[in-house]
Amino acid sequence: MLNITKNTLHEKVDLSQYEAGKKVFHQRHYKYFNRFLKYFSAAGIIILFLPWTQTISGTGSVTTLNPEHRPQTIQSPIPGQINKWFVREGDFVEKGDTILHITEIKNEYMDPELVKRTGDQVRAKSNSLVSYDEKIEALEDQIIALNQERELKLEQAQNKLEQARLKILSDSIDLEAAKTNLSIAETQYNRTRQLQEEGLKAVTDVEEKRLKLQENQAKFISQQNKLMASRNELINAKLEINRITAEYSDKISKTKSERSTARSMRFDTEAEVSKLENAYVNYDLREDLYYVRAPQDGYINKALFGGIGETFKEGEKLVNIMPANYDLAVETFVNPLDLPLLHVGEKVRVRFDGWPAIVFSGWPNVSYGTYGAEVVAIENYISENGKYRVLLAPDSKDHEWPDALRIGSGANTLALLEDVPIWYEIWRHLNGFPPNYYDPENKIEQKK
Repeated sequence: MLNITKNTLHEKVDLSQYEAGKKVFHQRHYKYFNRFLKYFSAAGIIILFLPWTQTISGTGSVTTLNPEHRPQTIQSPIPGQINKWFVREGDFVEKGDTILHITEIKNEYMDPELVKRTGDQVRAKSNSLVSYDEKIEALEDQIIALNQERELKLEQAQNKLEQARLKILSDSIDLEAAKTNLSIAETQYNRTRQLQEEGLKAVTDVEEKRLKLQENQAKFISQQNKLMASRNELINAKLEINRITAEYSDKISKTKSERSTARSMRFDTEAEVSKLENAYVNYDLREDLYYVRAPQDGYINKALFGGIGETFKEGEKLVNIMPANYDLAVETFVNPLDLPLLHVGEKVRVRFDGWPAIVFSGWPNVSYGTYGAEVVAIENYISENGKYRVLLAPDSKDHEWPDALRIGSGANTLALLEDVPIWYEIWRHLNGFPPNYYDPENKIEQKK
């Protein structure tokens, strides 16, 4: 019935008396639906008051706890040319095993006898040091001999000076005696001449006295000359002392100058020997660098240079190596809003890629496939992706992580916070509020 008329036929005719009407217009379905709504509302209200654990989620990857255990590349500290490979990709190498041999490409190091020739130069320069030491020792002996000779010469000159002084004293006494004799001769001569004038003495007596007077005058003059000569000898002795002092001072100064020059040349030679020894050690160490060795036990992942004869620069990557022994960890990244809620030592749940899991972030106890971890480091500087990096280590009190885990695989993390009602968590998310801030128990105990 189309019911296209204004006559309300369904109000006048009771359709429930027909079989079809009985099947359609019964009221039982309303009863079931209302009962379902009541039960669902009651369950919903109960669920709203169930406990919910607040979490901080993050994504990251598997890494190692120690930086030395992470995959690394081996570089050569010197430029060179690949000569021979000793390993293949996938080979296991122990620490110190030779991976490849390189040859020199710089002209100043191409001499195959470079180390030997440098060693010969070091020995030659070292021998010259010995020669300089002997020369310095000889000059020091010469200085000692000159000092001793100067002392002897000065002592000899002092003796001459003393002899000259004594001779002056002796000549002075002789001069006084000659002066006295001359005075006596003059007196006798005058007395004899006076007596001769009075006729008491002969002329010969006067002449004898005059002759004696002249002899005494000659002796007096001669003694004056001796005294002057003695004084000149005293002056000469003093001049000899000064000459000896100046002469030997000059000789000693020259010898000391030669000794200083020898010492200076020895120091220069010693510096050259030190430079040559440094070069010798560097050349010897450089020869050892021609063999690129494994820094630790591990597996050769990939050779970045493949052929023989390829050249490379210093510090350029040659081969990748994965350490054989390592301690797994997880680096995860959290939002800046959640960073104040994380503390070192807190427990975190981790789900690794490749391990299927049904995870309820608020009910970690009923989650499957998560593993325990512990926060060991929190980076204080934001990363390039706009989040903060957190490093997690395996929880020793939880079950062990899977053995098949490999570095670089993905991981999802859940940091467990406070337990709150579900209605509060829904209200927090609707308002965009962060999780509740709290202090960990270990931090409170440390403060106490």
